[in-house]
Amino acid sequence: MSIGELFSLLITDHTIRTVAFGTAILGVVSGALGAFAVLRRQALLGDALSHAALPGVALAFMLTGQKTPAVLMIGAAIVGIMAILLLSAVTRVTRLKEDSVLGIILSVFFGFGLMLLTFLQRNPDARQAGLNTFLFGQAATLLTRDVLTMAAFGLPALVILAIFWKEFKLLSFDREFGSSLGFPMRGLDTALTSLLVVAVVIGLQAVGVVLMSAMLVAPGAAARQWTDRLSHMVLISALFGAIAGVAGALISSLGNGLSTGPVIVIVVSVIVVISLFFAPNRGLFWRRLRIWRNRRRYQAETVLLDFYRMAAQHADATQPHPIAALLAIRPGAQFGLDVLASRDLARPDSEGNWRLTPAGVAEAELLESGFANENGVTE
Repeated sequence: MSIGELFSLLITDHTIRTVAFGTAILGVVSGALGAFAVLRRQALLGDALSHAALPGVALAFMLTGQKTPAVLMIGAAIVGIMAILLLSAVTRVTRLKEDSVLGIILSVFFGFGLMLLTFLQRNPDARQAGLNTFLFGQAATLLTRDVLTMAAFGLPALVILAIFWKEFKLLSFDREFGSSLGFPMRGLDTALTSLLVVAVVIGLQAVGVVLMSAMLVAPGAAARQWTDRLSHMVLISALFGAIAGVAGALISSLGNGLSTGPVIVIVVSVIVVISLFFAPNRGLFWRRLRIWRNRRRYQAETVLLDFYRMAAQHADATQPHPIAALLAIRPGAQFGLDVLASRDLARPDSEGNWRLTPAGVAEAELLESGFANENGVTE
């Protein structure tokens, strides 16, 4: 199947279109909100919240007997917010650090959720069938009503993010300064974390509690490599999340046995790897290239200065010198000479001796004057 035919399925195939829209909404919401979690170094928070939401799903079904997405999401959101309040209370009244409390909440809530799911599976009531899909997600079963429910939860979260943009930015970069200005930073912290809960609950059915943390962290981590501005980072993170969601839905439709949720996580992981290596300024490839270029320039400039100081002993600055003399002063000068030759700053003659070109003399004089100024040398 060609790429064109694959993308045509977004228009012609109702099921794939529905799944792609749902995963795109998930990617946009989790990417935009997850960027703040990445900046605040709260990657574990997304993992803890996704695991803490599992008992909320089970309790919502036990109390209402319904499996509609809205009911289960509300139950997951309530328990997720309870986990936030518990985290805040424990870290405030005890000496435990936040990462330790997050680990405890993750384990306890997830274990409680698994216990409830096990209890429901042993219950002869057939209505609980399918609740275990919230562990790993089942995006292929998304219906139009599910997508609408995801949008009903996700879009208000994005609107709130836009309304309190300045406050959340202040919270992320300088919490103490915000407190000194009189902003309720603890309340803003709880509000921003509650928005993360919304991102978690709308992704439970698509990717599950186990993989949801990747959807919160990976797009933001990838976007961070491409920009240093928060607004750009949030937009890029949302874009990466949407791309991963749609691409995962399309790829999983190619064959049987490809679960959409894990494929989405694999796609967003590939985006992270590409960003880590090839993003401008921060990419490892470009960083290595800059280091190589700086080393190459340093070696060339060093050889050029040595060459110039030798030639300064003669009346003619372009006086040729044997390469053996240059190698005696600085072993490994051949590489620098090759660089100078490529820039037409020095060239060999027919006898194998090297001389500076007029452009090389001018360049060396500039380097020499700069070197003297840095070392405090004056006339």
